[in-house]
Amino acid sequence: MTSDAFATHRAALADVVAIPVTPFTADGTLDTEAHRVLLRHMLDGGVRTLTPNGNTGEFYALTPGERRAVTELTIEAAGNRATVLAGIGHDVPTAIASARHARDCGAHMVMVHQPVHPYVSEGGWVDYHRAIAEAVPELGVVPYLRNPAVSGRRLAELADACPNVIGVKYAVPDAARFAAFARDAGLERFVWIAGLAEPYAPSYFSAGATGFTSGLVNVAPAVSRNMLEALRSGDHPAAMKVWEDIRRFEELRGANGSADNVSVVKEALASLGMCRRDVRPPSRTLPEGERAEVAAIAAGWSK
Repeated sequence: MTSDAFATHRAALADVVAIPVTPFTADGTLDTEAHRVLLRHMLDGGVRTLTPNGNTGEFYALTPGERRAVTELTIEAAGNRATVLAGIGHDVPTAIASARHARDCGAHMVMVHQPVHPYVSEGGWVDYHRAIAEAVPELGVVPYLRNPAVSGRRLAELADACPNVIGVKYAVPDAARFAAFARDAGLERFVWIAGLAEPYAPSYFSAGATGFTSGLVNVAPAVSRNMLEALRSGDHPAAMKVWEDIRRFEELRGANGSADNVSVVKEALASLGMCRRDVRPPSRTLPEGERAEVAAIAAGWSK
């Protein structure tokens, strides 16, 4: 993989990195037609980077076959309109098999989910990502970092061994820690993605991020694009105006340890007739009392 090719990948990460939901039918199977409609909605709204099998896509609730199908459908829908950053994870052999499948289907990069093993050492974190990155040297690799115990120097160590580790989805909710971590790892060496979406994007951009993930973009692509453009132009008041507009929606998603993170997005989409509200355990559909509030927010964005 040439540096020029990775430069293209890096540019794709410095953007709104959309995390599509995975729609289900009434019988609980994948709703591929609704999924295609949703992806077209985002692409037509200016989305240029898609992450199938992210947490908003209920990665951990999908079967291996379903994860492959979601990857394939997203790559097909994206065509030449968007870069695909496929979510992978679980044990090392499973992650490598998923990465190779994504590569063979035409994905450009993989996002490696935070290891969920209860015993994660810093050295083991490096070993885990190194095994995956070395198995697919032609793909860009983006660790999804939610563990505050991993240090910036460990990321630098990983990239020394694997030059295809080109970006980081940083999702530790601490802007000061992010600023230090990025500088310890190498601020200019990686593309820094604010991995906690629009609520954290303004503070993380001020510390060096150039992209942010988004689940809200499923519902209102223009809102997410407006925040990105404001942040890119250095117009902090405009970015914070968007922040104020999305605040309640994101508060509902983040409540109770983000228990309803996906449910709120799917409820908004259901209110717009774009997919069913169904989610899989351990998530739950929203209580009746919150549905009307979410629908009102979504209706305001669709005008």
